[in-house]
Amino acid sequence: MVNSWSLLYDEMYGPEDEAANLKEWKEKQLAQGKPMTDDATGITEYPPDYITGVSIGQHEGFDSTPLGSFEELNLNIHANSPYNSGYEQEFYKEELEKKMTDSRNKYHEKEILQDVEEYVSRTYNGHYTGTKHEYRNVQTIDLMASRDLASDFCQANILKYGSRYGSKDGKNKKDLLKVIHYAMLLLHFDEHYGKPSMTSGNIDHNMP
Repeated sequence: MVNSWSLLYDEMYGPEDEAANLKEWKEKQLAQGKPMTDDATGITEYPPDYITGVSIGQHEGFDSTPLGSFEELNLNIHANSPYNSGYEQEFYKEELEKKMTDSRNKYHEKEILQDVEEYVSRTYNGHYTGTKHEYRNVQTIDLMASRDLASDFCQANILKYGSRYGSKDGKNKKDLLKVIHYAMLLLHFDEHYGKPSMTSGNIDHNMP
């Protein structure tokens, strides 16, 4: 006897033979290396090789950069899913970019950037500056910049410390940090990040 519940089940999921055909079709799709999402549960099934090292590009038409984890794979799917809104896609793309950037830092980039940041911060206390009150923040390179000499000074120091590395005091890490620092200053003074803002000319007489 057919009741309303069985009719509802058939309407939602199809008769048993249709369900069997659907299952067989999904298995074939998975065998071809294509992930399948169950319409009823929303659960996505992935072929084993899809998760364990095959490039995204081989399945989805994206770039062929291998992703290192299921989490990154999932982010990539959400970032390119037509079922997500533009806002959601953008969010997942940003999260994926963070993940991929982190996973590619295999040459101690994070540690190096941290060392550079700490070194540069220390130079504001270690460089030659004014000794009295309002001039305590004025470095020698500020005076050079006022006479349009800063760029040449920075480039010369890049050559100086680059040549000194391995020759004086061996392969001294500090020489390389100086090279990086002067390169950063050269990027600034050659206006790669825009024209430096004009100073106000105000002197802080309350400075200790």
